[in-house]
Amino acid sequence: MGFAGAMVVAMAVDALLGWPSWLFARIGHPVTWLGRAIGAIDAAWNRESDPPALRRAAGIAGALVVIAISVVIGWVIQSLLTWTWVQIVLVGVLAWPLVALRSLHDHVAAVATPLRAGDITAAREAVARIVGRDPAALDEAGIARAAIESLAENASDGIVAPVFWGALFGLPGILGYKAINTLDSMIGHRSARHEAFGWAAARIDDVANFIPARLTGFLFVLLAPRRSEALSCMTRDARRHRSPNAGWPEAAMAGALGVRLSGPRIYHGSVTNEPWLNGGARDPLAADIGEGLAVYRRAMLLLAGLLAILAFA
Repeated sequence: MGFAGAMVVAMAVDALLGWPSWLFARIGHPVTWLGRAIGAIDAAWNRESDPPALRRAAGIAGALVVIAISVVIGWVIQSLLTWTWVQIVLVGVLAWPLVALRSLHDHVAAVATPLRAGDITAAREAVARIVGRDPAALDEAGIARAAIESLAENASDGIVAPVFWGALFGLPGILGYKAINTLDSMIGHRSARHEAFGWAAARIDDVANFIPARLTGFLFVLLAPRRSEALSCMTRDARRHRSPNAGWPEAAMAGALGVRLSGPRIYHGSVTNEPWLNGGARDPLAADIGEGLAVYRRAMLLLAGLLAILAFA
């Protein structure tokens, strides 16, 4: 139960402070440290001259090494602590950088502000910081759709999942999850270079996010302005998404806002014909980003409240 309390502390500190730019400038961020380690392994072990089977084996080994080191670091730190209120707060502070509560909100809000003002150029620049699709091809609906999808998916990957694993296992759980998620974001995408080497990273991330993605979807449903529509859309359309997990929070958010999400989009000049979520609904507008942020805030507050009940009741 001390782990759940520590995650409440982590969420509270991040909601208040985020990760200050001056601190990032001085020491970076744990995810950037993980990224450097993963990049070094990718450069050294993912050799294009090797056959696919060997590259897949190297990718499995590389992923396990990064995850194991992260878990061991968390376990060593945690094993030095005796669980009193002071230690709960300390573990929460150590877990704080691994919870992207405020960062996600601020990045999505940065898209909504210029879009409401009619500044499409600034809105495209803002949305390009949080999605990989080509922003030059996006109109108002496309920008709003990309921002809302990023909000829904990253609420699961960036907050609910790390907090879930942190509440179960403390620092080893949250550090291990962030290693898994960073591996997936760096080498888990299908590309010529990472098709074999990133296979394990993508599969492990799918498993780690299975429960948190569905939990995030249900949190959105509970706090949705259109609760029945959110539940109906999630249970009907979540499995239509290309990802086994992202469809749950995205479909729930689509139903909650009464808009359609996903659908065709352009990556690196190529069109990918993804199926629609809530396909019979209207396209989202700038105001829908704000409504989505409101659902997100309420859902994260409910999550913190549930953790507090587990920790302190």
